[in-house]
Amino acid sequence: MLTLTPDQRVAQLFMVAAYSNRQRIDEDSVSALIQQYGIGGLIFFQGGPVRQSRLLNRYQSQSKVPLLVAMDAEWGVGMRLDSVVRFPFQMSMGGIEENQLLYDMGTEVARQFRRLGMHVNFAPVVDINNNAANPVIGFRSWGEDRANVTEKSFQYMKGMQDAGVLAVAKHFPGHGDTDTDSHLALPLVRVDERRLDTLEMYPFRSLMRRGLGGLMIAHLNIPALDSTGTPSTLSRPIVTDLVQRKMGFEGVIFTDAMNMKGVISKYPPGEADVRALLAGNDVLEFSKNIPLAIQMVRAAITRGELTQADIDQRCRKVLALKQWAGLDKYRPIELRNLTQDLNPAHAQFLSRHLSELSVTLLRNQKNLLPLPRLDTLRLATLAIGTKDTTDFQRMVADYAPVRHFWLPATPTLDELTQMRAALRPYNTILVGLNNLGRLPATNFGVTAETNVLLRELGAARQRMVVCVFGSAYAVTKVRDLDRADAVLVAYQESRNAQEKAAELIFGSFGAQGKLPVTVSDRYSYGKGLRTQPGQRLRFGAPEDVQMDARLEARVDSVMAQALAARATPGAQVLIARRGTVVLRKSYGTHTFAEPGKAARPVRNTDLYDLASLTKVAAALPALMKLQDEGKFSPDKTLGEYFPELQKTNKANLKLRDVLTHQAGLKAWIPFWKDYVNKQGQLRHRFFRQDSSRRFPLEVATGVWARRTLPARLVKAIGESELNAKPGYVYSDLSFYLYPLLVQRLTGKPFDQYLREEIYQPLGATTLGFNPTNRFPLSRLVPTEYDSLFRRQLLHGTVDDEGAALLGGLSGHAGLFGSATDLAKLVQLYANGGQFGGQQLIKQATLAEYTRCQFCPQNRRALGFDRPASPPAGNTAHDASASSFGHSGFTGTYFWVDPERELVYIFLSNRVNPSRRNNKLSDLNVRTQILQLAIEAVRKKQ
Repeated sequence: MLTLTPDQRVAQLFMVAAYSNRQRIDEDSVSALIQQYGIGGLIFFQGGPVRQSRLLNRYQSQSKVPLLVAMDAEWGVGMRLDSVVRFPFQMSMGGIEENQLLYDMGTEVARQFRRLGMHVNFAPVVDINNNAANPVIGFRSWGEDRANVTEKSFQYMKGMQDAGVLAVAKHFPGHGDTDTDSHLALPLVRVDERRLDTLEMYPFRSLMRRGLGGLMIAHLNIPALDSTGTPSTLSRPIVTDLVQRKMGFEGVIFTDAMNMKGVISKYPPGEADVRALLAGNDVLEFSKNIPLAIQMVRAAITRGELTQADIDQRCRKVLALKQWAGLDKYRPIELRNLTQDLNPAHAQFLSRHLSELSVTLLRNQKNLLPLPRLDTLRLATLAIGTKDTTDFQRMVADYAPVRHFWLPATPTLDELTQMRAALRPYNTILVGLNNLGRLPATNFGVTAETNVLLRELGAARQRMVVCVFGSAYAVTKVRDLDRADAVLVAYQESRNAQEKAAELIFGSFGAQGKLPVTVSDRYSYGKGLRTQPGQRLRFGAPEDVQMDARLEARVDSVMAQALAARATPGAQVLIARRGTVVLRKSYGTHTFAEPGKAARPVRNTDLYDLASLTKVAAALPALMKLQDEGKFSPDKTLGEYFPELQKTNKANLKLRDVLTHQAGLKAWIPFWKDYVNKQGQLRHRFFRQDSSRRFPLEVATGVWARRTLPARLVKAIGESELNAKPGYVYSDLSFYLYPLLVQRLTGKPFDQYLREEIYQPLGATTLGFNPTNRFPLSRLVPTEYDSLFRRQLLHGTVDDEGAALLGGLSGHAGLFGSATDLAKLVQLYANGGQFGGQQLIKQATLAEYTRCQFCPQNRRALGFDRPASPPAGNTAHDASASSFGHSGFTGTYFWVDPERELVYIFLSNRVNPSRRNNKLSDLNVRTQILQLAIEAVRKKQ
């Protein structure tokens, strides 16, 4: 303080706007103000975190007194900077009940601030938004209830200040009940002093009593508090008499931006700054002309309107704030790992969780949501207001087969007619209202054409769910909502909001949100229906289910090592606990990149050849379902089910022994060798280059097999010898037979039975055989180059030679799918046969098939693998004794640990380009990741 000149003490009271996305001339102008005048602080607006930090390091190095740095970051740093996680709008969170989470958000926002070298956040917005026509507050407010606004503001404020960042409540005395934007004009507040005292100022007063550090004064004309028409920012009766004397506030008082028309339309720059100081403000934000303002302040002191003591008192307050913020021990911002540090797993978890809690269900006729019986739905999504696939649509596709449609907000009559016709075949339509506006003057983006279409869709016999991805007030602009079967409000169009809306529709979590404002007589403050959670997979974070938040980073490390070692070109990894997917991530590429060419990256929607997982993901669910229907028993023999085997050495083999691999069957038979000549070429008798009635079985691209081959393989199995010694020998052979058994017992082909009884009810759209019939090659991950039998890269046709001879349809191999869809089936196993509100397999049946049958001499369950004792590498070292799963030759794996409530999926094509690559097993990649998941549970507990 003693080192500053009188002019420099004045300059400490000014905060100048700064941007990191502008030109050098703009940056230099701020530097000039710092070096020539010694301004006290900066308020950063748009830009990027690294660019801003470099710029701030430069500015701080130029300042004699370290700069106080602020940001108008109401929903976190991501409000202003790219590449930073964004938290929901305040109104989005206005209806959640877990206010403690807002404290957590406050501490995380403060951590982001500190990492960026910032000290003051112009938040929270404490305005009570009780005017739907408010053009400037709206979604920035917690809502219309004073107690709710107060408590949420307090938690956010306290979280920030406990973590060392000053909270600045705004916009005093309350900007919620206005219909004018103070950026453009001076709003008039037409309420009496009693109303202001009991409503608008209520939360401000409460926060002041509970430790509020900063207050921002709004630009408002409030006759009840100052009859002169002076903007509240410049009003001594409001700032000094009311705030400081009557309310006893001793914190730092900031003006709202001094370049707003609410001020400068009445008082020019310089004069407005002097009046703001005369009114009692401590810090002037965004002054339009610093040199002129300082000059006019000095002139006011000379005239005796202001005193140097007034300036000194405020300067000391600013310096004290700087010391509280740690600027007496200033250090430049460390740029290394800055973006990563700003986006930790905890911040992303908080943002997702807050979005989940906020989604509000307003209508749910006949308890339509969560959607039941996916196998009965003909589902379509309609995104109104966009032509691009939305995050909502992508998430819907993760749950069920769906067709997507798009329509502009103002379609032509022809477009409306065509859309009605296109949607007619579907019995359930999920409508998303996208790109909605925030302004009342635009009906919040809801157009007349949108209303026409929704009215006509609602009049049809189709079920319709309407999702509002915008302001809660937009609900009242959507006419005929009563014609919709379900209506939900997500409040904004963020990725989290859209994905959580889709998850709610399918029942991955239960609706909990409440309306923070009244939007109509029917939908008033506090309204919100509840639904039952846990119907289907939920997508969240480790912290949702008490797991270590570092799990993803640790899995990333293992996968980075695997890819660097070329153990596999790529992979999909999925980990879930208690039905919540905490990690779903794709790594690497479809194939190893060729020189000069880029390989296709793996995506979550891609399909892998599941290899031997087919046994437990196709054959076993079919057998268990048949057992539930009384058509199958593992205590019968092969001869009882297969007449072809009655006169063979397989006739008396019990299925229980067969399914646990101790019946004496050979491990495998290389059938394909019987169908090539001595030169290794395909025998013309059995193969053709094109399909026909006699050659209907696709073995590979351009290779079709004779229809008699399946019967020949069954005959060969029957004629094969049994093992000389009894005991456990893993065998594929019986699984060749189960598709034939299913068809005989049900009258349906194996793949049709699975699709109708298991996969469609699960919404597992990718699980199936011969995927080229249903999906483009671009989504199918190639397996190996078969240099001996088919002599081509296998892309979309099964890797296993025996399954190929059956046309890709077998019980031991041939199933394709994504990790997401396989997880639905595996979660069904973890849930005791229940998923999506349906008991697809009886709990007792599943328990029987997953228990060890002949321990300790044989670790196997009925078809499923189980931990070896002592550990033998088939699973993680710490997998529980009750856990079960399976692995596949192509580099696939899944495991269920019931004790830890874990589900784990790993899909890869380690055989690309050659099956001789065993590095995936040598490095224990699959089981190592499972061990990490187990440790993530154990460490958190």
